[in-house]
Amino acid sequence: MKLATYKDGSRDGQLVVVSRDLSTAHYATGIASKLQQVLDDWNFLAPQLEDLYTTLNQGKSRHAFPFDPAQCMAPLPRAYQWADGSAYLNHVELVRAARSSEVPSSFYTDPLMYQGGSDDFIGPCDPVVCASEAFGIDFEAEIAVITGDVPMQTSADDAIEGVRLIMLANDVSLRNLIPNELAKGFGFFQSKPATAFSPVAVTPDELGEAWQGGRVHLTLQSTWNGRKVGMCEAGPEMTFHFGQLIAHICKTRNVRAGSIVGSGTVSNKSVEVNGKPEWPKGYSCIAEKRAIETILDGKPSTEFMKYGDTIRIEMKGQNGESLFGAIEQEIVPLNQA
Repeated sequence: MKLATYKDGSRDGQLVVVSRDLSTAHYATGIASKLQQVLDDWNFLAPQLEDLYTTLNQGKSRHAFPFDPAQCMAPLPRAYQWADGSAYLNHVELVRAARSSEVPSSFYTDPLMYQGGSDDFIGPCDPVVCASEAFGIDFEAEIAVITGDVPMQTSADDAIEGVRLIMLANDVSLRNLIPNELAKGFGFFQSKPATAFSPVAVTPDELGEAWQGGRVHLTLQSTWNGRKVGMCEAGPEMTFHFGQLIAHICKTRNVRAGSIVGSGTVSNKSVEVNGKPEWPKGYSCIAEKRAIETILDGKPSTEFMKYGDTIRIEMKGQNGESLFGAIEQEIVPLNQA
């Protein structure tokens, strides 16, 4: 099934069930008003939402209405936890190669992960508000999952069963703030503002065979200022699958229902053409493009995002239809928020 949260003036919005083709929706009133309620009582409430989803897809819902992504908050507007990984090691390899730094061997066996702010997510069509262009504004196209309860010390294979919903994310990054933060040895903080998520979150069964082994085997599309810059394959090169990322959190603590876990920037390796590396799949963040330019030309030439820039992030299923709806955002200054 596909679920979204509509804006209603409150911080948690109203839960809606969305049709498979994203054309219509129906309020889940009477079953649950908020997504967190469903996550807390999944086995009881999810089947009821599935029944409503079936009725909606059959065109038999009496109170269905046209679905409008612009009215959406993040599917889970506030979360108990937002833990973002770096599951595509090619991204790390590129960024480090650009500054002539080797990737530590431990990175290939132990996932990188940071804990981001989860109190103020933004909707898929809400603007990205930034106080200064000098911060180095960047998009990051990612996949994220929302979990149920996963006990401490759960294995990676068992942790996959804790995935309740899947969605897309724009993990906005302020690149020029990162070096000083990392130099302090305490990780990202000011450099990671509010994250945006796709209009809908979907249950794994909606992906069919594309959901295999804790990975989404589909293409993640990124379009910057109307130009498609990324067509990255999300499945094959995901070094750590979602089960491994969740298990990494579970090593020392429980993961509770309503935790969101991100994949990190979806990234694909280069291919050799006439003895030179090329990246035909493009990129899912500007930092990676700049790293590629540095490797090839000795310095980056692509600038970070400016006010008025737009970013669209979307993933289509094997039938060509949008699975999650699109994240479509504009970069705006603080005084226009």
